[in-house]
Amino acid sequence: MSFRYFITRRYLTYTRQSGFLSFITSFSIVGISLGTAALIIALSILAGFEKEIKEKVFSFMTHIQIEGYQNQPLKDYENTIKLVHKRVSGVKKISPYVSKEAMIRSGENVDGVFLKGIDVNLDATAIKKYIKYGNYLSEDSNKAEIVIGRKLAFKLNVDVGDKVIIFGLPYDQNNFQPKFSVLQIAGIFESGMSEYDDIYALTNLFQAQKLFNLENYVTGYDIFVDSVQNINIIAKNLQKILDYPHFVRTAPQLYHNLFAWVELQKKPAPLFLGLIIVVAVVNIIGTLLMMVIEKMHDIGVLKSLGASAKDIEAIFVAQGVTIGVVGTIIGNIIAFVLCEAQIQLQFFSLPSDIYFMSAVPILLKFENFILVSLLVILLSYVSSLIPSKTASKLDTVNILRFGS
Repeated sequence: MSFRYFITRRYLTYTRQSGFLSFITSFSIVGISLGTAALIIALSILAGFEKEIKEKVFSFMTHIQIEGYQNQPLKDYENTIKLVHKRVSGVKKISPYVSKEAMIRSGENVDGVFLKGIDVNLDATAIKKYIKYGNYLSEDSNKAEIVIGRKLAFKLNVDVGDKVIIFGLPYDQNNFQPKFSVLQIAGIFESGMSEYDDIYALTNLFQAQKLFNLENYVTGYDIFVDSVQNINIIAKNLQKILDYPHFVRTAPQLYHNLFAWVELQKKPAPLFLGLIIVVAVVNIIGTLLMMVIEKMHDIGVLKSLGASAKDIEAIFVAQGVTIGVVGTIIGNIIAFVLCEAQIQLQFFSLPSDIYFMSAVPILLKFENFILVSLLVILLSYVSSLIPSKTASKLDTVNILRFGS
């Protein structure tokens, strides 16, 4: 066994003469553990927020949306779909839709909705996975069905199987005669985003075309792409090929404020990192300096027995790194346990009308654990250099005279 390792271990574990020093060492480990856990949890929450918001926005709006200029209805949608698949690479799915504001009524309860009619066979959204009660829309376009959000269902006091009346104005600006349809609630969804759960409703494409008097026209297309990184290039190609009256926009363009808010949440991350760096550095430097003062006589004895300045320096560096490694391991365990508990139990809730979700989201990324761990260990090494240099430069004769 190396004598450096032996001395380092004795300094970290031997408490008979100085219980206070051992307490400070333990306190430093706890501080580093909590700092490491806090940073990992913060990064996991930020990643979770970004994933949840993007996923939910894409569930309702998809990656790219095509509409008509000034809300013009679009004709020949079947040929348009074939053209896009043939001439635009990177398009995974394209789904036509009809969407417009409408009124929904059940008994004496009336509310406004944003009704969207979709072709279930070509559906590009992921709303189906948010169905809380009942079922998603049937592939049979002749079925008069509707899917609504849970908050809207609560306001209308309806449940799966109940019938509601939808009132809508035709797209023809010269015709203001409202039409209505009686639709049966097939399912109720809950996305956790209050904006959608409160006003969003889905029906099949045929029912929406009939309600808004659109015959064989649609009002837009939802498009999913193979790679989000290429979304702007694909959008430009779509605009070039389809041309007027098609108007192509990407999800970040449609929801600029929302995506900007997500990016804003990431900006405090460097501040968190800086605070943890300060805590880690101060803890380790303070602990090792106190240890140097406490062990001055021991340092003099070691030097008198032949230990070099490099040996003394290596001993205190090893102590700092050991404190950092132990604290990092404990911090990783704490972060993983708390994050996994939140994922499974969701004991930290959020107001969905503000944060677009009902619970604090967590996304565990292996790279976050590795990055934070390496950073903390590196800081532990760097911050241990100052006390170790101080210890290695102490004069042996003065130390022994002072210690005696």
